[in-house]
Amino acid sequence: MIVYQANKTQFISDVFSNDIENIVLNNVRRKLNRGVGPSEIKSWANSLGFMDRIIRDESIPSDCGIAIEYQIPQTGKRIDFIISGQDIDNRDSVMLIELKQWSQASLTNKDSIIETYVGGRIGEHPHPSHQAWSYATLLKGFNEVVYTDDIQLHPCAYLHNYVEDDVIRNKHYAYRDWE
Repeated sequence: MIVYQANKTQFISDVFSNDIENIVLNNVRRKLNRGVGPSEIKSWANSLGFMDRIIRDESIPSDCGIAIEYQIPQTGKRIDFIISGQDIDNRDSVMLIELKQWSQASLTNKDSIIETYVGGRIGEHPHPSHQAWSYATLLKGFNEVVYTDDIQLHPCAYLHNYVEDDVIRNKHYAYRDWE
């Protein structure tokens, strides 16, 4: 299920209204019949404002699709932000974007696990790129339309508060199939 769905023009308008987080919240209440905590609402307000800046790029068509909080069926996983449309070769394509507000992280010796400050403490979390890749893998393996229509999936992570260092792009987290 998709919590919020619009085209680029409508998304920009909803962000400009300075109420995007409440629009998403109202959709969560209506479609999922539940609420969320204040930190999730604040996260939407912050991260979706950054996505608005990206989406405003004129090379992104105004009729591209925007989806927020796509619940992958039969899992507890949610894709934060999706941009859909056609690529330069007119193939249906979808960008799956994992949004993080992290400002720093630490290496671990575990595959695809990174340490960072979330929820008031430092803990181990999936590397955001691996998280996005795992969503794409789920969709490729279990979504018939993605498979039969050969929809191109492009997973990525956007850490808009992150200060570039040698951790988040460290070769320890490199995965050959991501590219």
